[in-house]
Amino acid sequence: MTSLPTTSNRQDYLKAILSIELKGGKASTSAIATRLSTQPASVTGMLKVLSDHNLVSYVPYQGAVLTSTGKVQAINLVRKHRLWETFMVEKLGFGWEEVHDVAEQLEHIDSTKLIEKLDAFLGHPRFDPHGDPIPDADGNILDRRSLVEVSALKVGDKASVRGVLGSSDSFLKHLDDMGIKLGLEFSVEKIFEYDGSFQVKVLKEEKVWSKKLVEQLLVEKK
Repeated sequence: MTSLPTTSNRQDYLKAILSIELKGGKASTSAIATRLSTQPASVTGMLKVLSDHNLVSYVPYQGAVLTSTGKVQAINLVRKHRLWETFMVEKLGFGWEEVHDVAEQLEHIDSTKLIEKLDAFLGHPRFDPHGDPIPDADGNILDRRSLVEVSALKVGDKASVRGVLGSSDSFLKHLDDMGIKLGLEFSVEKIFEYDGSFQVKVLKEEKVWSKKLVEQLLVEKK
């Protein structure tokens, strides 16, 4: 049996597969490669190793599915990542655009007691600063598939911002500059056919959101 890859590398793959599965997608080799910004050949090799260690069920040319063991590890990793992001924003004063890369490092700390105390210290939060659900200690995670992108709304629809799809520093900073935060309520006043941008009303002020922006905001319709 091939030796198991380093912890951080292995966990990055498990987390990527979980992310694809939670969105209802199929964790194909190409989808995983895109998610991790790597080459399909590298993904194929890793999936074979993870399959040997019963972390994924892998069929060549069909992709991979997390086993029960792999899913537990992946959800635990996501839980730690999102708790650390919440801690940095709520307790240390970081901006939501600053925490992802640091949380990527902290999530690999292997201490159940530390995470339990961190969760309790934060008051058992259900969502991280980006609106993503935080798995509980039993591995339960809320389904966000009921949320829709702003781009799916129609003129006259009212909604509130519940999450974001983009996580880059520049995107989150742009949201800050635009005054867009979780919980923001708005209505769709007009959709411009030419470029797909949206004219929305926030309180009594009308603003224009670009096509790129409305495709990366998750909202709950009212």
